Amino acid sequence: MSLTFPNRSRSYDAAGRRIRFVGHDGMFQISFSVAADAMSKMRPETAADEAGYLTAFDMASSAIYDVARTAYDRTRKSMYVLTAADFR
Repeated sequence: MSLTFPNRSRSYDAAGRRIRFVGHDGMFQISFSVAADAMSKMRPETAADEAGYLTAFDMASSAIYDVARTAYDRTRKSMYVLTAADFR
C-alpha cells in the first residue's frame, strides 16, 4: 500500500511549535508533524501564530504531503517530525 491523506484535518501544537496531521498506509495510521520554522521557510509571509501556521499548512499541503510520503517511503516508521531541512 502507499501512504494517503484521506483526512485533511490538522492541528497546531503550541508547546511543540508544530502542526500535527496523519496519513494512512492501509489500516495503519502514521503520525506526522511539521515544525513551525519549516512553515516559515516555505511561506515567508506566514504569521507566527496558530492561524498563520494552519493557513500556511493548508496552502502548502500538497508539498507537505509529498515530503511526508518521501520520508515514509525511506523508513516506514509510525511517527515523523518534518523540519525545515526536509523542505529543499
